[in-house]
Amino acid sequence: MQYTRLILIRHGETDYNVEKKYYGFSNPPLNDIGTWQAERLYERLKIDKINTVYSSDLKRAYHTAKIAFKNQKITVAQDLRELNFGIFEGLTHQQIMKKHSKIYKNWIRKPFAVEIPKGETLINFKKRVLKILKFIISKNTGQTTAVITHGGPIKIVLNDILKKSFKEFWLMKQESAALNIIDYTNETLPKIITINDISHLL
Repeated sequence: MQYTRLILIRHGETDYNVEKKYYGFSNPPLNDIGTWQAERLYERLKIDKINTVYSSDLKRAYHTAKIAFKNQKITVAQDLRELNFGIFEGLTHQQIMKKHSKIYKNWIRKPFAVEIPKGETLINFKKRVLKILKFIISKNTGQTTAVITHGGPIKIVLNDILKKSFKEFWLMKQESAALNIIDYTNETLPKIITINDISHLL
């Protein structure tokens, strides 16, 4: 049976991760730990045959891809970006609670019903991610493709395959530089091989 293997990779660490800021469309670079994590990804994946590589256009993802997949062509796709958090961008939970408490509480309670000002709805985010994923799979049938993206898009994909509610979406964990491996075939449902694997960092 022919299968298409997708390796979904979260980018390496940034200072915004350490500071626990919301930073969907914001564009901080990898920090020193993030660069090291990307190098560990390279060591982990260099013996595997990766046919194609796609990356979000944001620095943290693209730089992770450039380090982890040296000498390979990287196709950049803006639709692989994280959720646009609008007025929450660049703020910590505490800062959001001070500046936008009412909107934030409503969004956490009803994420599909409440739109973050200047941001992106979760419905549109899900449509965007699943559309680009479908395109990538259709373009690379029977091959192994690496996709370097963000925690949110990876959770969207896993959540969709597992048919989980969005309450469970929030509970999913994706560490910096984590690997997720999914096999797709024409005859069966997608098979998740690995979720949030960071053994290469230990």
